[in-house]
Amino acid sequence: MVDRRLPGLWVLLAWLVVSLPAQAQPDRLAIVAGNLDITGSDTLAELMIAWGERFERQHPGVRVQLQATGSATAPPALVEGTSRVGAMSRPMTSSERDAFIERYGYAPLVVPVAIDALAVFVHRTNPLEAISLTQLDALFSDTHRCGASRALTRWEDLGLTGRWRERRFDLHGRTAASGTYAIFKRDVLCHGDFRPQVNKYTGSSAVVAAVAESPAGIGYAGMGYVTGAVKPLALIDARGERVSPTMAAAISGRYPLARPLYLYVNLPPGERLPPLERAF
Repeated sequence: MVDRRLPGLWVLLAWLVVSLPAQAQPDRLAIVAGNLDITGSDTLAELMIAWGERFERQHPGVRVQLQATGSATAPPALVEGTSRVGAMSRPMTSSERDAFIERYGYAPLVVPVAIDALAVFVHRTNPLEAISLTQLDALFSDTHRCGASRALTRWEDLGLTGRWRERRFDLHGRTAASGTYAIFKRDVLCHGDFRPQVNKYTGSSAVVAAVAESPAGIGYAGMGYVTGAVKPLALIDARGERVSPTMAAAISGRYPLARPLYLYVNLPPGERLPPLERAF
């Protein structure tokens, strides 16, 4: 279920690092100015803000405008031409790609720009250290397509004792517009349905804040949003080994919920990127 093409992705990233600066070299003396509109992923928001601020410092005539309203908002913005770059924490679906092709006659350019660990986390006082994907299916899903035999309702179902035994799970996640929601639904629920008890939020920060305020809370978000107020759990892989959501585990592909993050751009075949996008 998890994309195992990560080593190939890193070969591509290495190629991008080596080749793109060389391609952009003749334009370094040109004046780059204008508005660069980016729409899409909340997971990529912090990274895009950091890149945007650096880009604006290098090119004072540029203004980067970001709308981080979820990955599902990127494809329509590209199709309608209201945004020049789409940020997504998941690949485009076939229907999203087809809509773009129907409008322009070619597929969008896709550039992998980062790798993220989709983290599952609990309240900082929770003694749980690790959880399996099957247990997550039993927690978050109504349909249990990933192998769960029954629904889990209390923390004692995960082996916790004492005052934790009778506490019911307080579930938190993202809305359907989120790429994080889509990846979790695909890789943890096997495209099953979320339980209606899952509280859904438009932003990752809100998920983390909700779990931080609830001792019985458990949620999921990109690892970049996890704070000291919550505790990320290791995931138990198919071999029974615990794998923490570290950078090394995500890059190597060992972490079961590692995922690439993308930028999509409208670029006709055989043409170069416009100066603003190329400089960015």
